[in-house]
Parts: sequence; C-alpha cells; structure tokens
Amino acid sequence: QVQLVESGGGLVQPGGSLRLSCVASGFTFSNYAMSWYRQAPGKERELVATIASTGGSTNYADSMKGRATISRVNAKNTVYLQMNSLKPEDTAVYYCRATGWGAYWGQGTQVTVSS
Repeated sequence: QVQLVESGGGLVQPGGSLRLSCVASGFTFSNYAMSWYRQAPGKERELVATIASTGGSTNYADSMKGRATISRVNAKNTVYLQMNSLKPEDTAVYYCRATGWGAYWGQGTQVTVSS
C-alpha cells in the first residue's frame, strides 16, 4: 500500500536548522511531484515547498524563501526539506504530500522551535 513516512522533526532553538525526510513506497515516486506542508495549532494547513517529479523546478512559500531547500533523490524514493534560521513561528506539524495520478499524505512530523 501507499506510504509516506516523515522523519527528522524535533525541538530546535531559534536560529537552528533541521532536515526533514519523507520516504515513499507503494507508488512510482519519480512520476509524482512532492510537497511539504505544515499545520500549526489552530491554523490551516499551508504549503511550504514543492518540487517537480524530475526535481527540475521548485517553489516556496514566501515565509520560507531563502530559509528552506526542498530536494529529492528518486533512486531513494525520498524527498527532503532543509530548513535554516528557524523561527518560533515555524513550529508546526510538517507533512509531505505526493501528487500525480493520485494524491497521498504522510502522517506528519512535529517541529518545535523554542528556546
């Protein structure tokens, strides 16, 4: 069955960095665009970054431009989100999403930015 498993979240101090990973299985990963979303308590889920199926193009939310890099390794069925200069307002559950012939969500990983 389809699975998207995120990892790499945790507690980090303001100004710190984290790299999130999402490993996919159960579908042809290289045919799907991949995205990272986040949802903070009491807020709607929002798009953080997207990468095309080939990795040839990326897009970022304005709030993350210059602080985040999305990348993928199709041979490993994995998408990454490198986040730097983290702020308390980046605290949220981060989800990966695959879009193509279908659309799939992971279960999320918590990122907490706090001193």
